Amino acid sequence: MKAQNIYTVPHRRKREGRTNYRKRLKLLQSGKPRLVVRKSLKGMYASLVGFHGNGDRILASSSTQELKKLGWDINGGNLPSAYLVGLLLGAKAKKLRMGEAILDLGLYTPIKKSRLYAALAGAVDAGLQVPHSKDVLPDKDRIEGRHIASYAASAGDTQFGSYRKRHKPDDIVARFQEMKSKILNA
Repeated sequence: MKAQNIYTVPHRRKREGRTNYRKRLKLLQSGKPRLVVRKSLKGMYASLVGFHGNGDRILASSSTQELKKLGWDINGGNLPSAYLVGLLLGAKAKKLRMGEAILDLGLYTPIKKSRLYAALAGAVDAGLQVPHSKDVLPDKDRIEGRHIASYAASAGDTQFGSYRKRHKPDDIVARFQEMKSKILNA
């Protein structure tokens, strides 16, 4: 009888390029829940995920859809929205008496001062302890949306036409402050 070659098929998510198992193992070895941050063009999603033997469990989560239910009617794919998603998740974690986590950006390239780190800044400001460097977090002016307001004021109606129908460009900073206090006082 001829010997057969045995071939082990790698994990499906590894084959598809969706999971880096070496990185995942290092995150899981910390023993802390993971602060998982994901983005899309029009939204943000953040969750606290705990490891269990039969699969990960979501302990708390927040998204821009949840912000819309709270009254945030500004685009969900910008820096202020990302910060508010992180802040909302941090507030939920505080209610569940969860004090620390470790950041999991998945396969995203970690770019300093990006939306991913804005969500981290929101979670940290709400009281969640996540190891990070201060220079990766966005500036306060960008988190509040001042850069959007100044650009909208200088841009023509074609770029911010639908936004101007509902709000003035300068309103984004005030609306951000209202939403931030609503989340922290809830």
